[in-house]
Amino acid sequence: MFDQILFILSAVITMGGALAVVFSNNLMHACVYLLASLFGVAGLYATLNADFLAATQLVVYAGGVVILMLFAIMLTGGVQSTVNKFGIVKVPGMGNAKTYSAAGLAAVVISFVLFKILKNAAAMPAKGQMAYESTVEKLGGLLVSDHVLAFELSSILLLGALVGAAVIARPRHIKDDV
Repeated sequence: MFDQILFILSAVITMGGALAVVFSNNLMHACVYLLASLFGVAGLYATLNADFLAATQLVVYAGGVVILMLFAIMLTGGVQSTVNKFGIVKVPGMGNAKTYSAAGLAAVVISFVLFKILKNAAAMPAKGQMAYESTVEKLGGLLVSDHVLAFELSSILLLGALVGAAVIARPRHIKDDV
């Protein structure tokens, strides 16, 4: 029963957040909706007993990528700011009723996800049941044994992306022909 409720809530928050991202006019609100959608995806992973993927979804995507996007929007002036009569820039409000309700629903889903992960990890097997096995150890073993080539190729690809980003972001020196 709990898994069904978690699945339905996760599916609703994922689809609702994704649709809100598409139809949002404000860039900051779109990032908040994306965060809610990523929380919903973590809930879907938790219903599949993929605890490693759920934790990775929360830490990497929800915790890292969305925060990086919010910092980029705030630092580049992606949101239209207005100046009052004293010349002070007024920062627009971060949310409204829609974003707060999406954040509240995401908080409910994330609490269910954490409860499910912790419940599975702490559960004692009943007589005749198999013990709960974490997927983290299995995935780690497979990454360094059977799938080591794919693991190394992905690390080289990420290194190339990092070097490319550094080359693109470096300052250009224009030579004057005087």
